Amino acid sequence: MAKTAKRSPIDPQNRTVAQNRRARHDYEIVETLEAGLVLAGSEVKSLREGKAQLRDSYARVQDGEVWLYGVHIPPYLFANGFGSVDPDRRRKLLLNHREIDHLGQRTNQDSLTLVPLAVYFKQGRAKVELALARGRKLYDKRHAIAARDADMEARRASAGAQRSGREFR
Repeated sequence: MAKTAKRSPIDPQNRTVAQNRRARHDYEIVETLEAGLVLAGSEVKSLREGKAQLRDSYARVQDGEVWLYGVHIPPYLFANGFGSVDPDRRRKLLLNHREIDHLGQRTNQDSLTLVPLAVYFKQGRAKVELALARGRKLYDKRHAIAARDADMEARRASAGAQRSGREFR
């Protein structure tokens, strides 16, 4: 009988490089999808080192293609002149034509924004979690924080009741 090797929960092939935590606070996420990221030269090595910033980044549909703006990937330290690119250049996202058309229609008709939520590696390839999002007003942000805090309190109360052995209703 052959033994099957257990995979560790932290897979080095699938790891998050950068997250845009502020996006979930500033925007109401309507829909998310995964897109491939076209990188040049030593940008992959910089990403593997975990060096990327998604703050103030966004995506835009132009001429049937999706472009990512405002992502800062610093140059790889050990790249000697060759292969160095602008760290703040726009980067192309890889999506199906159907997905690109869908995103273009939704951003134009519904006043939605394309916001990158995370950059990660999946089976050795750089991916971006892209979200269709609607901007929040200040009062919406406060309401979201209050709802999250109330949910956390409810979970704590039910967990405490389960630990003490009594039922929570």
